[in-house]
Amino acid sequence: MLLNFIDELRAAGIQASLKEHLVLLEALDREVIEQTPEAFYYLARATFVKDEGLLDRFDQVFQKVFAGVFSDYGQQPVDVPEDWLRALAERYFTEEEMEQVKSLGSWDEIMETLKQRLEEQKEKHSGGNKWIGTGGTSPFGHSGYNPEGVRIGGKSQHKRAIKVWEKREFANLDNSRELGTRNMKVALRRLRRFAREGAAQELDLEETISGTAKQGWLDIRMRPERHNAVKVLLFLDVGGSMDPFVELVENLFSAATGEFKNMEFFYFHNCLYEGVWKDNRRRWSQRTPTWDILHKYGHDYKVIFVGDAAMSPYEIAYPGGSVEHMNEESGETWIKRVVQTYPATVWLNPVPREHWAYTRSTQMMRELVGDAMYPLTLDGLDEAMRFLTRKKS
Repeated sequence: MLLNFIDELRAAGIQASLKEHLVLLEALDREVIEQTPEAFYYLARATFVKDEGLLDRFDQVFQKVFAGVFSDYGQQPVDVPEDWLRALAERYFTEEEMEQVKSLGSWDEIMETLKQRLEEQKEKHSGGNKWIGTGGTSPFGHSGYNPEGVRIGGKSQHKRAIKVWEKREFANLDNSRELGTRNMKVALRRLRRFAREGAAQELDLEETISGTAKQGWLDIRMRPERHNAVKVLLFLDVGGSMDPFVELVENLFSAATGEFKNMEFFYFHNCLYEGVWKDNRRRWSQRTPTWDILHKYGHDYKVIFVGDAAMSPYEIAYPGGSVEHMNEESGETWIKRVVQTYPATVWLNPVPREHWAYTRSTQMMRELVGDAMYPLTLDGLDEAMRFLTRKKS
């Protein structure tokens, strides 16, 4: 079974070399963990997963290979047909009904009973009080009620389960998934260059100890706080076809604000032209000339465009092509100026990569940024940050 586990990990894109396999076997041989499925899961995960973006993928492989419930002695699980776990109907219980349902007792009694049910049960059940099923008062299954039991599949209703089978705790960390604020921060941290700048507000413990030893009295030394010195210009496409991605872009904006102390942001619509803005409510009355940005911020800034690049090709290629105003110069001209001024420029696209080829404007924009367009997923954001790290200003 372990060899099958290794094969499945490799098939899922998780590095599982002979070295990791031997490390796992050695750890098991030396009994560094308790003989429980949970302990084995964490040991295997620590051995094979080197990137937290692969945690969810590992969980899926682990569940696929070891699908079942182990006893405390690590016995082979018994397979439960998947359709048994499908909710046939959701049942709601009155307080009187809930009071009539009794707990099986201790942890050992519950797990031993589950083992017996797995061995004895031959068909699916729904609405009962004994077998593994749905919508009843049995301690095993889901979509019902029991004061203490094992939830198998389904979603939590009463928060009473003492054990959850097939629970996936890292579903938001698959590197092919779209992002939440937390894992966006993880990906953005690839773009780091630490420096100590500004006022001395942090205690320098080593220098304080050294100075005190030399002077013979308490000599407190302070130093500037260490922070990420990377400078970022963030351009955010708003409105129109970007409306479905508002929450995703908000998460990115929040994550970037937390990670980059030297960051300036501006809004644009569809394509960059001669003016951008910081307040969408005053987009026409308070605009910042794009020329001013190019002259104000140094070449060491990293530029990140965020948008779906979905528009009429005329909006990119021709003067007057903007859908909102009469632009004297084409959007293509302004994008080229940004890329020339800031060689470290990327475009993050919330639309899946496989759809880009169907939109001419997306292909045009991708060419304008030197093919540095990446999907707004954990994996894509990681690629973009690596590119910006390598690219010299």
